[in-house]
Amino acid sequence: MADSGRKEPKPIRALDITVVNRIAAGEIIQRPANALKELIENSIDAGSTSIDVVVKEGGVKLLQITDNGCGIRKEDMEILCERFTTSKLQNFDDLSSIATYGFRGEALASISHIAHVTITTKTAESPCAWRATYSDGKLVPAKPGQSADPKPVAGKTGTQITAEDLFYNVPTRRRAFRNANDEYMRLLDVVQRYAVHSAGISMSCKRHGDTAYGCSTVQRATTKDNIRQIYGASVAGELLSIEVKDEGLAFKVEGLATNANYHVKKTTMLLFINHRLVESTSLKRGLEQIYATFLPKGGHPFLYLSLEIEPSRVDVNVHPTKREVNFLHEEEIVECICQAVGAKLRETDSSRRFEVQTLLPGVTELDAADKAAALQKTQTKVYEKNMVRTDSRAQAITSFLSSTGVPSGSSEPQGPASSDTPYEYEHTEKTRTNLRLASIKELKCVVRDQVHNGLSDLFANHTWVGLVDEKRRLAAVQHTTKLYLIDYGAVSCELFYQIGLTEFGNYGSIRLQPPLNLKSLLEAAMEVDEGGDTAMEDDEKALDRAEVVQAVYEQLVSKREMIGDYFSIELSEDGDISSIPLLVKGYVPSLAKLPGFLLRLGPNVDWYNEKACFETFLRELAIFYAPEPIVKGSDENRATEVKAAIEKVLFPAFKKRLVATKNLLLEKRVIEIANLPALYRVFERC
Repeated sequence: MADSGRKEPKPIRALDITVVNRIAAGEIIQRPANALKELIENSIDAGSTSIDVVVKEGGVKLLQITDNGCGIRKEDMEILCERFTTSKLQNFDDLSSIATYGFRGEALASISHIAHVTITTKTAESPCAWRATYSDGKLVPAKPGQSADPKPVAGKTGTQITAEDLFYNVPTRRRAFRNANDEYMRLLDVVQRYAVHSAGISMSCKRHGDTAYGCSTVQRATTKDNIRQIYGASVAGELLSIEVKDEGLAFKVEGLATNANYHVKKTTMLLFINHRLVESTSLKRGLEQIYATFLPKGGHPFLYLSLEIEPSRVDVNVHPTKREVNFLHEEEIVECICQAVGAKLRETDSSRRFEVQTLLPGVTELDAADKAAALQKTQTKVYEKNMVRTDSRAQAITSFLSSTGVPSGSSEPQGPASSDTPYEYEHTEKTRTNLRLASIKELKCVVRDQVHNGLSDLFANHTWVGLVDEKRRLAAVQHTTKLYLIDYGAVSCELFYQIGLTEFGNYGSIRLQPPLNLKSLLEAAMEVDEGGDTAMEDDEKALDRAEVVQAVYEQLVSKREMIGDYFSIELSEDGDISSIPLLVKGYVPSLAKLPGFLLRLGPNVDWYNEKACFETFLRELAIFYAPEPIVKGSDENRATEVKAAIEKVLFPAFKKRLVATKNLLLEKRVIEIANLPALYRVFERC
């Protein structure tokens, strides 16, 4: 008799070729910058002297590269985007002497499997250019009903490759690129690095629709000229020439490195091995140790190194994106380079340059009393237009408006724990739990990486002005000499999400007396119109309401222990809810939103991945906690309560606890509506 607990082996099947190609494409093209690197290398291999890059939405919406290289023959366009088709390699032994950037024939194929690719190309011998569209490595018609064959078009010698909608068929990867500006800076960094190394090739990069270029170099510029153009005169003016050659180790290094007069907070190292942009942790660490003896604590250098090693000693096929290479005698070569850079620094370290203010000829030095008097006279005068007019004791705009139940004209702001608060709090003996979950740490790191220092300073030092539009959830605040309009609904969502992370597993509780029945709440949420907050996805709309309610009910009841431990939602086995989390004292979310919140937990929370589960649950909790719009006909007591909480609880919490992220600016949740110097200029013209 077979053991019923034994797991039967599953049959092994070959993956569909489409799945194989997309997996391979995801390894090679991890983000738009990887695609651009491959395309630039192809352009350089084609003998181009001009390379222009245009991007849209960080390269995800559009990534276009145009060069004036040798072009592609029409006969080769049919197999151009198929995997392992290349003009640079014929057999495996050729890898030992490869001298070009590309060799595997996977770049264009990988891009075509995750984007819509259009290629326009012309060789010097061809009477016209040819344009073709590719998908999944194959020629496809540009429009339905047309032929997939390349079409003759007007064009000049060279190639233009356009990749649109990167990762359109890999939604999880596409959603990871939340900040288009960050992706654009990565693309710009790739172009800048190749522009420095490829003296003799003009390169440019700009956003689609912009007239200004993020990077632009000319063909006749030298490497030092390109560094000055891209990284600034402060770097170019402090460069030392580095040259190392060793016949025994069969390598040669040429490059430029800053001297001891230049230092920044982070090392910038441009490393090319056999003209291929790569990274080397060991070389970077060794050079930083050398510079540590010459630079102040925390100072780091700028380095550009071009390392040429005999091709037979380099293995370039060790990383999917070619970011790393292996070569023989790596430790010895790194040591030689570090010694040469150290010797060069010692040669030039006999003197340091300091900028000082010298006396004019014939002027005698002032004594201490004269210096103090002169300093008092020369203190910068603050003009009226730059004076910050705020007073923490002054009344806000709302104090002049008629209201009921809210104290007006108070000289001291009421804190969330003041005696006037309508809530009663009791302290329990529950001790704080230090949860060291890797997923929560990663989510906190994501928030820290997205911090916007200027916006954080605005929220930390703002002065409350008043509510502007309760229906659209807008309020006005002042910061220095500027007036801002704040979408406090969106900012509250971010605040409550961050509180959810920092206080994870240690929330207070809002007791519900009597307990509420979960199934009744879910059924009430299902009765809300499909246009409301509890609208379900298309495939869920097709389900019977009772089935949806039962599915969400069973899901939440089955996870009740986890929900109770981590999120302070006490749910009994019978489906009675006796408490919900308390995130901030002095404010209770609208319980009218509770049914919709519970219903959304079913489909919108990823219950099977820890990090995704915590993130999506906390996002839904933040939406539930965000103050609701106050519209005509709203309950007057609740409206009064929300208005008071916005001024007395939420905005003070923004000051103390909010880490403002870049997406608040990108989504235009904070808008400058006036500034004092500009107003003075307006009135001066009147």
